[in-house]
Amino acid sequence: MQTYRAEKTAELLFNFPDGLNWSELDKQNVKLPVFMKFVDLVIERENDILLIEIKDPSHSRSQDKDRNAYLKRLSDNSVLTQELTPKARDSYLYLHLMERDGKPFKFVVLLGLDAFDPERQKALMFGFKDRLLAGIREESFEAWKRKHIADCVVLSVESWNQVFPDWPLYREPPTAPLALDGMLQ
Repeated sequence: MQTYRAEKTAELLFNFPDGLNWSELDKQNVKLPVFMKFVDLVIERENDILLIEIKDPSHSRSQDKDRNAYLKRLSDNSVLTQELTPKARDSYLYLHLMERDGKPFKFVVLLGLDAFDPERQKALMFGFKDRLLAGIREESFEAWKRKHIADCVVLSVESWNQVFPDWPLYREPPTAPLALDGMLQ
């Protein structure tokens, strides 16, 4: 099993089997095309390619004001239009230009909403997939002629583990480095 965290401070920890063909697309500290936004992960399966974006407003270090601001942005669709849709488009375009587009693309959005009550989560998730897919397919005054994203799904941490039981995900805060005599080890 290989483990993956989107960032060093991320709490969501993925376990991928050794044979799974996955890569990190939004790599840190490497040269990437300017002004393009990328999803966190790309997983190539036998019949499709998954573009996976991770958003975790439930991170334990998130303050209530930041969580509430993110919820507002989810509710008013600005997360959809300003973050998720551009990431799906740019990730597809990059993979297309790198000749890695031989299979249908599916966009998977993982929302860590477990810090919120279940009713609030349900309200936020209602219709989210449909709004997201509509936004991906029609970003301007007319719809894209090419359906670059075949489908999408929006998952919580709990539903991720139901949809992808072979790729378990759990919340684990990263271990903080110990300080001894004012020096980090």
